[in-house]
Amino acid sequence: MHFFIQFVRKYPFSVFCIVLIWVLSLTPFFPETPLDDVQFIDKWTHFVMYGGTCSVIWFEYLRHHKVIEWRKVVLLAVVGMILLGGLMELLQAYCTTTRSGEWLDFWADSLGVLLGNALGFLLHLLKK
Repeated sequence: MHFFIQFVRKYPFSVFCIVLIWVLSLTPFFPETPLDDVQFIDKWTHFVMYGGTCSVIWFEYLRHHKVIEWRKVVLLAVVGMILLGGLMELLQAYCTTTRSGEWLDFWADSLGVLLGNALGFLLHLLKK
């Protein structure tokens, strides 16, 4: 429990983004918006949510660490986020009746993760 509290204190915005992904991914309905007419808006949303979350993870990690432990960053910001995207798609497919899991959503999540990590690494280089 102590580890979890420390983690939330160090990475509050990252935890908030991850919880937000859970909530938005499992919400049974969404109101219609004018953006519904934009082609692939759902995929763009996945891309931005996961890319933004990875960028936030990097920002908070760099804020608290002078030396990067690459294994930790790769496990959390790359592997962890890609697994989260896959888990959310599986939960949507098998545990909800109003949502569906899609491979293209998973690919959009993964591409967002890769871009977010590239931005985080760029932030690391600019910090030096």
